[in-house]
Amino acid sequence: MRPYIICHMAASLDGRIDCDMTEKLEAGNEYYDALDKLNCPSTLMGRVTMQMHYALPGTYSANDKTPIGETAWNKTTDADGYIIAIDTMGKLLWPANSFDGMPLIVVTGEACPKESLDRLTAQGISWIATGEQRIDLGKAMEILHDEFGVRRLSVTGGGNINGAFLEAGLLDEVSMVFAPGIDGRAGMAAAFDGIADKAHEPVKLKLMSIEKLAEEVWLRYKV
Repeated sequence: MRPYIICHMAASLDGRIDCDMTEKLEAGNEYYDALDKLNCPSTLMGRVTMQMHYALPGTYSANDKTPIGETAWNKTTDADGYIIAIDTMGKLLWPANSFDGMPLIVVTGEACPKESLDRLTAQGISWIATGEQRIDLGKAMEILHDEFGVRRLSVTGGGNINGAFLEAGLLDEVSMVFAPGIDGRAGMAAAFDGIADKAHEPVKLKLMSIEKLAEEVWLRYKV
């Protein structure tokens, strides 16, 4: 089994998700107020987002590049909720093993050096390694459910990791808080981005609810 997964994002009306931009448009904490209402104790973010908000500057380079080479995981602690980082090769540097009161779990691919995973273990950080060429998100979600007890999970960006979950068919809901403004800059990431398959079909959604939050509009869709 896997968790019930909700992608929750704040965006301008043109669907752009640059954090500095959306913070300028938001009236207050509407995005986080909506996130609280989703009742997802665990939150997952991509490498870029985690480096922006939680990881230290720079990257780690293993001296021994020998990969873990198999699906494996290490659980250091039990918790009601976790903060989960997607970091394919285990390169992010972590100042702590928990953030915002939640233990950290790092998800990598099987090509990640074992040395990098040993470093995480030494820091008291849980990790999951799965997927030969790229992270097997479906298998990682099964491990989160079965081994870590994650039942509800919010995926909060960036655009490429959102797109990867969408492409893998792993999203149950999409939750969008639209701020009252337009970005319009060329090359800025969209809420869902990075799907390379040009033949990928659009994903149809079913509207669940609409709510006004100050000047924002909160839309929830069933996938």
